[in-house]
Parts: sequence; C-alpha cells; structure tokens
Amino acid sequence: MSQSSSTPSAASVSSVPADPSKRNWILTTAAVGGAGAAAVAVPFISSFQPSERAKAAGAAVEVDISALKPGEKVTVEWRGKPVWILKRTPEQLEGLKKTESQLADPKSERKPGELTPAYARNALRSIKPELFVAVGICSHLGCSPIDKLQTGAQPSLPDDWEGGFLCPCHGSTFDVAGRVFKNKPAPDNLEVPPHMYLSDTRLLIGEDKKA
Repeated sequence: MSQSSSTPSAASVSSVPADPSKRNWILTTAAVGGAGAAAVAVPFISSFQPSERAKAAGAAVEVDISALKPGEKVTVEWRGKPVWILKRTPEQLEGLKKTESQLADPKSERKPGELTPAYARNALRSIKPELFVAVGICSHLGCSPIDKLQTGAQPSLPDDWEGGFLCPCHGSTFDVAGRVFKNKPAPDNLEVPPHMYLSDTRLLIGEDKKA
C-alpha cells in the first residue's frame, strides 16, 4: 500500500527572503507606519506593481499617492529595495531647518550622482516639498532604519529630536530628508531613487524625465 510523503510540496512552503537585510525591512514595513498608513498602502500599491519578472529586470513602479495623508509613509518595492514615500507635514518641513548644523552632509554633496539626483539636491531632497522619496536602506551595512517621526526625547535619540529615522543596528540617525547626522556609523545620506510625477496623484519610481 502506498504511503503519502510527509515532505511538503514546493507550493506549500512559505517564501521567506534569504537576505537578512531584506527580511528586516519587510518585517519593519509590516510593523511601523501606523494603522492609518497601512490601511492606505494595501489597496492602491498592489494595483500598480509590475510582474515579478519585470521587477527583477528593474522595471519602474507606478504608485497612486492620492490617499496618502500628511504624516503618513508607505513602502513599495523597486529592484528588490524598499522605497519610502513620506508625505511630510508643515511641522516636519520646518524642523529640517533646525538641524542643518548637526548633519554630516546637509547639501548632499557626497556622491551626488549616485545618491541624490540633481532635481533632489536641495535641503528637502525632493521634487515636491511635502513628498519625500528614498530607498530605506542604511548606508552603513544595509539595514533598514525604522520610523522615529515623533519629535522630542526618546530612547537612543537626543532630547531635541525633530523627527526622522533610526537604524536599530548601529544607531545611525537620519532626518525626514534622509540626511545622516554627524558622528554616526552611516557614511552617507539615504539614497533618493530616480522618480517623477506623472500627475498630482501618480508617482513613478525608477524613471525620471531624463531617462
């Protein structure tokens, strides 16, 4: 009498990323951002994702940002990397002016062509003041920073914290423009990927007008 095998089929095995850093940002994305941001992210981001084959080839990703509210951040995948889209509040934009003297590269002059496109080489590191787009991977060892958007004293952060991101691996901190603070392990600001606005509500990540 034949016996059924106890070995699970390939289709039944859950797919888990082998790369620890990628697993880290996937788990982080699920845990942070608040219930409001998570509710916004699921319905519209999935509608514009390219096929797995297209993503592997580096295809651009189109995102509907019409439901993104001030203070919310969503994460999409482009070329296997987490890309953050943060809609900054007026208070967050004002806070960027207060910490420039504490930053290692406030004008994004290091590796300008590699990390910051010309159209984002400004204090806000963005095309539109309120919308910040960045690759959520620390420039130190490839971990994914976590949201620390709330201002004020918090564990591992200064008392005058104006909001931003903290890399939990080695303590590097970044403001809400992805600029790294001085005397931190991360050598550079967060990468701003090529991107452009197709309309007021549509963002294309991976291509820009010069592409």
